[in-house]
Parts: sequence; structure tokens; C-alpha cells
Amino acid sequence: MEVSVLIPAAGKGERLGLGPKAFLRVGGRTLLEWTLAAFLEAAEVLVALPPGASPPRGLRATFLEGGETRQESVARLLEAASLPLVLVHDVARPFVSRALVERVAKAARAQGAAVPVLPVPDTLIRPEGEAYGAALPREALRLVQTPQGFFTALLREAHAYARKQGLSATDDAQLVQALGYPVALVEGERTAFKVTYPEDLFLAEALARVWNGSPQAR
Repeated sequence: MEVSVLIPAAGKGERLGLGPKAFLRVGGRTLLEWTLAAFLEAAEVLVALPPGASPPRGLRATFLEGGETRQESVARLLEAASLPLVLVHDVARPFVSRALVERVAKAARAQGAAVPVLPVPDTLIRPEGEAYGAALPREALRLVQTPQGFFTALLREAHAYARKQGLSATDDAQLVQALGYPVALVEGERTAFKVTYPEDLFLAEALARVWNGSPQAR
């Protein structure tokens, strides 16, 4: 795959409370190792690590020092990217299939920007203090995942614009959208969930056992 994969993995994992997520072990492997396995065919893989962290040995990737925020880490990775298409993926989503990676890359290559999304399965409400508030139409909403794919030049422009305007966002698609550029949606995957809270580790361990025993799961 002629893409540069950017993995911002410099987060401290404060909500999880177990140190940097990149080095958290699940199913006998770190989240970073699980994540890199999905991008074995990528021409270039760049990883942003926490400041002062030693790069892991034996992994096929180029390691850089990340920034204080995810957005800063992605911006640093972008500076080092050498290919015209980039995929940005969170290390906290270790179980991403190669099929999903290819789906996003194909859409991004065709349209310039693409992200995977999922329907919202639960009822959504807007709380009124401590009381049950108005329900939101979940049919009109989607959960956004990674990897997210972009023309490299487009994402660089989006980050430059964000710095100039003082914009911050939780993902890169928001920055691209701020330029007025459309972002295409592709089908996501439930297994590409984000490890955020301690209870997520139970699901991650169970999924790791399945993926370890079945290469077809990828």
C-alpha cells in the first residue's frame, strides 16, 4: 500500500490509569504491536511516542517524539510523511482489520478524505440536570472511528489552518471539514473499538484470543 501510516501514540492513558496505551499489553502483545500488524503492507509507518519513551525494538516503524496533544502529534508525523496519501490511526484501536484499512484507503484515494463510521446502537438523550431529557434521533448520527485517510497535502493544509485559527479537534476529519472539504464515509467495524476505560480491557483480552487463533479475523 503506497500510503504513509501515522500513529499518534503519545497519549498518557490517563482515563485508563495504566500508563501510555502504546505499551499496554493485551493478549501477550502491546497495543502498538497489535496496531502495527494491520499495516504490514504499508510503504511507510510513522509512530509518535510519549516524550522520553524508548522506541520498541523489532518493530517495523519510524518513531518520533509526540506532542502534548493528539493534534500536535499528528502534525509532527505529517511533517515526516513522504507519500501523497496518509492514514491516521489511533493506537487505542488495536483490532483493526486489513479489510477496513483497504476500504478507507480506497475511498481516500478516490475522494481525498474518508473516515469509517458505525450506526449508533443505543438510545441517546440530552440530560436535563439529573433527569431524563429529550431523546436524540440516533438514525441521523454515526460513531466515528479510525483509520482516517487523506491526501497528505490536504491534511497538512488543514493542520496549518487549525494552527492559524486556534482550532482544536478530537480527530483529523474535523480539521479537514473546517476547510470546507467534504469527508466521505465508509463502513466501519465493531471490532475496531477504542480501548478507553478499564472495563474495555476485558473485551480486548477476549478479542485478542480470537485474533491470535484465527488469522482470518484480520
